[in-house]
Amino acid sequence: MKPALILVALIALAALLVPPLLPYDHISIDWNSVRVGLFTDGHLLGTDDLGRDRLARLLVGTRVTLSVALAAALVALVIGVAWGAIAGWVGGRTDELMMRIVDGLYALPFMFVVILLMVVFGRSILLVFLGIGFVEWLTMARVVRGQVIALKQRPFILAAEAAGSPARATLLRHILPNVAGVAVAYLMLTVPHVVMIESFLSFLGLGVQEPLTSLGILVNEGAEEMDMNPAALLLPGGVLVLLIACLTIAGERFRDRLADAAK
Repeated sequence: MKPALILVALIALAALLVPPLLPYDHISIDWNSVRVGLFTDGHLLGTDDLGRDRLARLLVGTRVTLSVALAAALVALVIGVAWGAIAGWVGGRTDELMMRIVDGLYALPFMFVVILLMVVFGRSILLVFLGIGFVEWLTMARVVRGQVIALKQRPFILAAEAAGSPARATLLRHILPNVAGVAVAYLMLTVPHVVMIESFLSFLGLGVQEPLTSLGILVNEGAEEMDMNPAALLLPGGVLVLLIACLTIAGERFRDRLADAAK
């Protein structure tokens, strides 16, 4: 898990710290160097068809993709934990109703939800992570609900109830801290999935909009230039694959360690 997290941290730090040090930002146009190759005219990775520095756009695109993914995953965490904890703790008809709502939302096509949000509210980066988070919380809710139902029967919970602890206090002091580890594990597995979804939406033109960029936009631009300049596709595509692979490996290993510790 550590090598994967270290690699992700290095990529994130480079995306955060390096762009201000470059001679060009991600939107500056160098009219004298349009579509130049690698290491030409001060552009380490060349420029695109508008003369924008590819390295700056790659770093900024990585930063935007990671930011949107993290924000969307946090939205999914908050909604999913709250929904699942309430459903599992209250039980009965309330639990049945809340989980049928989850099942109904599962049945909705994801792209239909995103397109509907875009049509109603317009395109913005805020809407992107809210829309993704709105869908991604469903699995988190189911996982948390199952954990809460199992914890309700544990002796320390029964003892707290017998001692007269209010339901809200029991939920906040005893249930949620014991669910936190599982929630964090699934949060780590949610982030790479959200990275992939955001990149897919941006690739289709439904995600991040110019003048911002993201890995999905860069992959789309690179696909159009693949015959003339394969690096335009391979570089952002390689970073995207590396991020998804490392984040997935880290999340799975953290989940496995958590499962081993619970035995």
